[in-house]
Amino acid sequence: MTRSSSTAIGGSFSANVGAPSCRSALARSTGLPVSRNAGTLSASRAVNATSGARRSPSEFTGGCRTSVRRKDCGRCPRPFITACWMRAGNFSVVAVAWLTAASLPEADRRAAADGLCQTLCMSDRVRTPMRTKAALTAASAARWASRATGRGKGSMIGGLIAAKIDPDIMSRLAAGKRTAVVTGTNGKSTTTRMTAAALTELGAVATQADGANMDAGIIATLSMERSAPICALEVDELHVPHVSDAVDPEVIVLLNLSRDQLDRVGEINMIERRLREGIARHPSATIVANCDDVLVASAAFDAPKVIWVAAGGGWVGDSVSCPRTGEPIIRSGQDWSSSGDETFRRPTPDWWFDDENLHGPDGFCAPMTLSVPGRANRGNAAQAVAAAVAMGADPAKAVAAVGTVGEVAGRYGIHQVGNHSVRTLLAKNPAGWQEALSMIDQDADGLVIAVNGQVPDGEDLSWLWDVRFEAFETMQVVAAGERAADLSVRLLYAGAEHTTIPDPMKAIGSCPPGRVEVLANYTAFRDLGIALERAEQARR
Repeated sequence: MTRSSSTAIGGSFSANVGAPSCRSALARSTGLPVSRNAGTLSASRAVNATSGARRSPSEFTGGCRTSVRRKDCGRCPRPFITACWMRAGNFSVVAVAWLTAASLPEADRRAAADGLCQTLCMSDRVRTPMRTKAALTAASAARWASRATGRGKGSMIGGLIAAKIDPDIMSRLAAGKRTAVVTGTNGKSTTTRMTAAALTELGAVATQADGANMDAGIIATLSMERSAPICALEVDELHVPHVSDAVDPEVIVLLNLSRDQLDRVGEINMIERRLREGIARHPSATIVANCDDVLVASAAFDAPKVIWVAAGGGWVGDSVSCPRTGEPIIRSGQDWSSSGDETFRRPTPDWWFDDENLHGPDGFCAPMTLSVPGRANRGNAAQAVAAAVAMGADPAKAVAAVGTVGEVAGRYGIHQVGNHSVRTLLAKNPAGWQEALSMIDQDADGLVIAVNGQVPDGEDLSWLWDVRFEAFETMQVVAAGERAADLSVRLLYAGAEHTTIPDPMKAIGSCPPGRVEVLANYTAFRDLGIALERAEQARR
């Protein structure tokens, strides 16, 4: 780190800083003496040698956040403060304020901040706790064993073991990273992948490749991509509050909320209230919210910083009443309002899209061409761009980046199985099925619908009766999956001609040669993906 020869910074700090390596790192970065004290942080004096003025630490901390965040630390603007805070308590914040307020030339201030950033925020020289090291070692061994025995990629078991050994490992691994959390009932994986793509211009991005969106999957992602300064994390709706507490997100993306797995997550209004409470604990986070979804709008409505995106709300069956008052929601075209609270109505969007372009603040407009089908994915892309721009990405580059996202964890993938070209689609709840049904190619040579009823799917399949299978009156359908019989009954009442073959691979084989569309819920989709991978390996 360089410092101006004409400007001297004097003073001494004492702080309750745990590791000697942390104290020496601070001393190297700031050029100030650092000592350990059992008491609280204090700054004895700070002298601007040019003016001779004495200032108290409180004067420096009052203005340091904006200056450091936007100017002095180009490497990791917002987490700079968070990471330093977690590494060494309040000391690092005061130290940065001192450097900023001491009238150093611009170049030297930048060099000083960058030196402190490298040493504290992104350096391995700050000691990792032994418990965390043990957790990471055990997780790595578990992943290796899982792959070696052919049981899977091992990311989930690795994350589970790491969390058991070190309950605080998620917050430790996320320290110093700029994080975007993406949640919602549908579209999480696609939007997270798009957000990661749009953020790539800012640096390496840690994100889940397989959609593992609960604690174990998040920990596994963070542990395997420790050097990435940026995270785009898909998070299950129920887990958002405590995951946000652990990772301190810069941006929280709220896509949509509708009924899903009632036997696991309960009623959707309860999820909305929990999200609202979780968001309230992070007033500095920017919320990117879908203004067309009543429940999402309610969760984000009171947040200090909200970017509203008109991402669409095709499924309105779960928002006929106001989540805040219980009174009916009144709809008029795209607009909606609560009949029980005149202030709660559809916010004016900052971002919106049409069939060709994405529109944003300050007159921004750019063509948006996607590699994934469906209008819902255009809404997902709009929110991904808005999140990336909120974190500093260039809007035009972000729009181009989301257009490169194609297959997402097997979704929209095309596989050759014998004389069948198979495209796989995932749907997990009534809202998701409604959107997925609109993506089905009615001219395909065959359609397989596979439904399981395992715990991750929700064992209660009564939602099948909310899905409009009547759309397939003109197609020959094959009902498959562990709950093929339940699906068959629903198709019968929908008037859709069908046959029942529980094994999805055999169901595909029964279709006429050519293009086959496969629509499956979560575990049926997962199991089919494994079967297709094995079939392709056998063919090679």
